[in-house]
Amino acid sequence: MSGVVFDLDGTLIDSAPDIHLAANEVLRAEGLGELDLPTVKSFIGNGVAVLISRCIEAVGAEETPQLHAHLSREFLRIYEGEPRLTRLYPGAEEAIRALRGQGYRIGLCTNKPEAATAAVLEHFGVLDLFDALVCGDTLPARKPDPAPLRHAIEELSVRRVAYVGDSEVDAETAERAKVAFALYTGGYRKTPVEALYHDARFDRFDELPAIVNRLAPPPE
Repeated sequence: MSGVVFDLDGTLIDSAPDIHLAANEVLRAEGLGELDLPTVKSFIGNGVAVLISRCIEAVGAEETPQLHAHLSREFLRIYEGEPRLTRLYPGAEEAIRALRGQGYRIGLCTNKPEAATAAVLEHFGVLDLFDALVCGDTLPARKPDPAPLRHAIEELSVRRVAYVGDSEVDAETAERAKVAFALYTGGYRKTPVEALYHDARFDRFDELPAIVNRLAPPPE
């Protein structure tokens, strides 16, 4: 069997506008001001705990365990509601369906919490396209630790696999897990493509099935 594991934020969905909205709402409620979209977007990828720490630092506030816990709790309460500004990247759903049609098993490996992950996938009607979900609270470890990606691969029960992601975190995860990596260049990456580990790159999802066929040949 062959499989494909996808990252979520910045790879399949552009969630930065909703994350920005929720972050600013909790910051304003505490009188801590606001951050612009590019700043918040640069904080995405390492999970909610890191996102909140970076937001606190960026507004010049002192981080305490109490403040961090409160902001994290309120952020998730707001963010896990109905997605308002998040969108699927063009062609992402079609690429997944095409790969499923070729016999690939499909997994997701994200640092986003499970409740938020399931909510956004359900919102777009694509939750049933995934055979395995590994989220930020599935294991004690999070990406770029390779354990979540390895766990997703184990859940898929496949011998050949490719990982698809957009960021420095994804590239490091794939490299440490020794998994073929397809880099989506339209996401949240800050580092030049040439400086990141990858076996293939693409900027349109209609290119992806052929790339996956090469990196992890389909079931015979």
